[in-house]
Amino acid sequence: MHVLANGEYGIGGFVFERLIPSFTNLVFLFMMVSGFGMCCGYYQKIVDQKISVEDFYKKRYIKIWPYFALLCALDFVISPSKESLFEVFANLTLCQGLLPNAKISVIGVSWTLAVIFVFYMLFPFFCFLIGNKKRAWSVAVVALVFNWLCTNYFKAGRTNIVYDAIYFIAGGLIFLYRKELTEFAAKYKVIAGAILLIAAVAYFALGGNTLTMLFFCVATLVYTLGCKRGGILVNPVAKFLGGICFEIYLCHMVIYRVLEKLHLVHLFGNGLLAYVFTAAAVICGSVVFSVCAKWFLNKIETFLKERVNNRRVNHV
Repeated sequence: MHVLANGEYGIGGFVFERLIPSFTNLVFLFMMVSGFGMCCGYYQKIVDQKISVEDFYKKRYIKIWPYFALLCALDFVISPSKESLFEVFANLTLCQGLLPNAKISVIGVSWTLAVIFVFYMLFPFFCFLIGNKKRAWSVAVVALVFNWLCTNYFKAGRTNIVYDAIYFIAGGLIFLYRKELTEFAAKYKVIAGAILLIAAVAYFALGGNTLTMLFFCVATLVYTLGCKRGGILVNPVAKFLGGICFEIYLCHMVIYRVLEKLHLVHLFGNGLLAYVFTAAAVICGSVVFSVCAKWFLNKIETFLKERVNNRRVNHV
């Protein structure tokens, strides 16, 4: 979607004018999955106070900051400027999501990370909000109304946590009903698949508003819960890509800019072949970069840990 939007290729039709551009809204599915996944990993620990606030936030920073900092540095090297330096500083705090209407161009797609990190900041409060099913449904209604107000009164869009809150809360609701939904999706897979198909058709027929997007995202996540090992969604390839999906998302536009500077974006003209080549190159380059970057950062982390441990031993 980003390659198509930035490359300005001269191709038309439903696929290139409606389908691929609509992928921009899959970011909301990412948010819903984030809400669900965080609940799977931390909800009960937070409720039972089995993890401290300090440990929780340390884990969030350690997981995200090194890779994101590396990307910001590369982006700054590619396009250095005073404004970029200011934006790199904001990015490195991981608090840029608290800025009102911030339009940061350094790793521009990281606005999603900014929103998700605000969600991490609020996660203990989020656990309180979905503390029981009745309260969670009430909060979902409030969040849905707030989403409408953001669009029609406050003029706040997708980069605002209040606008996006309904998707995180929907992920939390699915977590609360995960056993029932998993059993339903596994037992009635054809029905779950039909509901997902209806949700996709409704999105294009009625327009990409919050309700149709919620319907699609919920249907997608519920359908996925019923998938078994060995299927199209649960296999080693999907697991591998799922393990680096956020890294791919964050770095893919950096890879695109590199290809752009090498004049490879329109190597085959301005048509379908050029687009397919560029999109494939961006995806492959992003996967390779993500794997190599994680390996490099893991080596540095291991080296630093060994240095610290050796100092402690020598000190003793």
